[in-house]
Amino acid sequence: MENKKLVVLCTVSLTVLLSIATVSAFVEELDDTFKDTIMPDEIWLIQFYAPWCTYCKQLDPVWYEIGAELKSMGSPVNVGKVDATVHTNLAKEFRVGGYPAIKLLKDDLKYNYRGPRTKAGIIEFADRVSGPVVRALPSQQLFQNVMSRYDVLFVYVGGPSDLKEKYISVAKELIVHTYFFSAARNVLPKAVTLQEYPAVAVFKDGTYFLYNEQQDEDLASWINRERFLNYLPIDSYTLYAMGDTGKLVALAIVDERNPTEESIRYKTMVERVATEYKDLYSKEFQFGHMDGNEYINGLIMEEVAMPSIIVLNVSNDGYFLPPNKVETKEQLVKFIDGVSKGRIKSQGGNGYYQCFIRIVFNTKTTVTTIFTEAPLLGAFLIVVSGGVGSAMCYGLCMVWRSMRNTEDEEPITGERVEPKQLKGPGEDKKTETKEKNPAEKKAD
Repeated sequence: MENKKLVVLCTVSLTVLLSIATVSAFVEELDDTFKDTIMPDEIWLIQFYAPWCTYCKQLDPVWYEIGAELKSMGSPVNVGKVDATVHTNLAKEFRVGGYPAIKLLKDDLKYNYRGPRTKAGIIEFADRVSGPVVRALPSQQLFQNVMSRYDVLFVYVGGPSDLKEKYISVAKELIVHTYFFSAARNVLPKAVTLQEYPAVAVFKDGTYFLYNEQQDEDLASWINRERFLNYLPIDSYTLYAMGDTGKLVALAIVDERNPTEESIRYKTMVERVATEYKDLYSKEFQFGHMDGNEYINGLIMEEVAMPSIIVLNVSNDGYFLPPNKVETKEQLVKFIDGVSKGRIKSQGGNGYYQCFIRIVFNTKTTVTTIFTEAPLLGAFLIVVSGGVGSAMCYGLCMVWRSMRNTEDEEPITGERVEPKQLKGPGEDKKTETKEKNPAEKKAD
């Protein structure tokens, strides 16, 4: 019986090891010679990691699953990983600033992934960027299928033109965020009417908008502003991506784990303002709701009640708070209008002082969490950090005292040179007279 159990255990262990080896085979370890050995038409999805990085270790098994799945899909994307602490030249070439960094190399262009570190998100990113920059929609059936699949759809309508060239150029830059399509005029839904032709349209929120070069500035800015739904659930990754839109973000902060009637009312209130006042505020504001207040607490450095309303300036970490509690749609509109017209002043920001205070707040929050969840670990860290701090202070004091002692000592050899002083006319003769010895005076 024991022999059978041993055989089963060995079989399971061997199966697990073979599975790990099989999955690992689809991810290649890269080094500084990478750019010298790849072919020009190869596409690479690369993770830059550091061995000590906790987030990199969490991503590691997911990364091997991504490599295996892309291979099984027949994707042209090769998957690799680089120890950025060892192969620093390659990390520098890809401008790696943090870990884990996920980059896609295609046609000598480097695309940066900013989304959540999930298998689905990364595979979707690899599929989007590795495919055609602009994808054709040749039939009404395919057009409807794509519309049902994506919440936001950018479509160029027409033949060759200067606008199409601009559209392709912008697509190469912004494909990291969204898909780009093209279609003939007869493929569009019958409800779509084009005032000008060719045109660029965005389909979202159950309707569509046309790009107007005179009113909407350059095409890239317009696409950046329009690539999100008018109202949507927002997390920290989405907020980070919204930094390029130039919009302020109006949020209902709610607790989705413990939903209440008040939370539902706040979400509904923000969504109604986003919908009913779209023409008035959509160019300046992005609307949504956020689950939990942890991110906002770190931003404004105090506990934010849930539910509540806040407007964020993602580009500079600024924020706007209502002067009074917002209870109705009318009060929310008044608050949004006050922010828009400058009657309500921004708080926070990313200045040096604010950054320092935010570091202190985050450190305090982390220490408090450690003491709450693991008191012994917290006490140990305090003792260790106190010891290290004391040792550093003692070392600095000794260095300072040594420097002071060195400055006060006389030179070991040579004479001490008095500083030269400026003398007035005739002072040299007086000095000679004073310095004569008594014998010389007697001789005179």
